[in-house]
Amino acid sequence: MAKVKYSHTNLIATDWKKIAKFYIDVFGCVPVGPVRRLSGQSVADGTGLLDPEIEGVHLQLPGYPEGGPTLEIFQYSRVREESEKFANSRGFTHIAFEVSDLDEVCDKVIRSGGWLLGKLARQPVEGVGVCTFVYVRDPDRNIIEVQGWEAA
Repeated sequence: MAKVKYSHTNLIATDWKKIAKFYIDVFGCVPVGPVRRLSGQSVADGTGLLDPEIEGVHLQLPGYPEGGPTLEIFQYSRVREESEKFANSRGFTHIAFEVSDLDEVCDKVIRSGGWLLGKLARQPVEGVGVCTFVYVRDPDRNIIEVQGWEAA
């Protein structure tokens, strides 16, 4: 059986530097490796796109050791516009960060150009605990769940 390891999640941004700064400032993500500028036939072959040009960075996610999964924030020279995602949209809709102080992080989201989609809510999860959470958007309108857990 093939060995499998989670590697990264990709986020396509309108301005990769602005969005990377948001995730660095709000969630403490750390840039790893060089800025990547990708193009050419191998990128076209792998993505199935005609003449793609990509630039961006990988951000180490908080709470993981060096070499852990990253958030890949890229910007294509040509972007296909899609309608905005909502919490109940089909497919991938959000990423989540567990934080120790929800009010502080939500304030950082707003100060960094994002906004709240809802309000803080408490949801008991049987056998797990109580999750306090809220959905927010980053400056590019991507959904992020900010959550904190308490034992039941």
